[in-house]
Formats: sequence, structure tokens, C-alpha cells
Amino acid sequence: MSRLTVYRDDRPDAILLDVTAPSEMAETLRPHHIRFERWTPPMTPPADAPAGEILDAYRPYLDTLMGETGAGSADVVRINSQTPNIAELRKKFLSEHTHSEDEVRFFVHGKGAFILHIGSRIYSVLCEQGDLISVPAGIPHWFDAGPSPDVVALRVFTDTTGWIAQYTGDDIAERFPAEIPAGV
Repeated sequence: MSRLTVYRDDRPDAILLDVTAPSEMAETLRPHHIRFERWTPPMTPPADAPAGEILDAYRPYLDTLMGETGAGSADVVRINSQTPNIAELRKKFLSEHTHSEDEVRFFVHGKGAFILHIGSRIYSVLCEQGDLISVPAGIPHWFDAGPSPDVVALRVFTDTTGWIAQYTGDDIAERFPAEIPAGV
């Protein structure tokens, strides 16, 4: 189940908000220009479907999204136990960083958490199949799909060089690990 948990950045044990309704999640994130939506396609392709089939299944949503945001391209990314250098890749994702372009992800299968550091708050957004999140450029964040990831996601972008991570050097991600429930 999707979940938004908000903490004070100096108190990982102090939960300020914990919601699971997608509409409440979207409303809480909206003032920070973070887009959160639930998409319900007529059918969900299997996790091992070719990238083209996955993109075609979500084309109406992607066309609308790209028209609204000016993004020019989308692709499919798979992160699982077969991903080369998965341990090193996860370590990179777990370091707080920013991007010069919005980071837009739609979860076709699996789940993962985007943890956002905004002012004196930490917003942990657990996304699952059917969730879209768009993290604006410049917002410090980190991502975790868990120690045994199994994620298929759409990535939407204008310029892939905007995805190059600019690490903050802050160890805050170590104090706020994501809670990824087992199973899909």
C-alpha cells in the first residue's frame, strides 16, 4: 500500500503525519510542487513484457503528462536481483542528492520509496504499482527499492543529463532509512 510518512529532520522517531490515501498524499505533497497520482490503465502488462509493450499500455497517460510538463521522452527501467552491480547502485541511490531536472517515475510493478528532505521535514513516499511521482529539480532526496528490489518503472525526461546526481554530502539518509514491506 502506498504511504506518506512525514518526520522532523532531527527526529526519526517523531512521526508528524502518516497517510495511505492517494488523494491525501497528493494534497500533502502539492504545496512542495511534488506531483503524486494513481494511474489505472485498462490492463497492466506483465513485469517481463518488452519495453515497447509497457510504453504502449501507458501511452495515453504519458502523452498527457509529457504535454503538460514539456518532457520529450520516456523509457522503461528494471531494477531487480539480475541488475548488474545492484549493491553499488543501491548505495548510490541511498545518498542524498539533487538533480537539475524533475525526476519523474511511474511504478508499473514493484515498489520503492522516495525520501525527500524539504526544509526541516522528511517526507517518505512509499510508491507501489500504479503510482506516479514527480520530484522537482533541486529537492534533496534519496531512493530505496529495498535490499531485494523487483521494480519496473517508467522514467519520463526532457534531457537525461538532468538525471546526473549532485550529492549533498549530508548523511541524513542514514538516519531516515526507508521501510519497504516485503512482497509485491
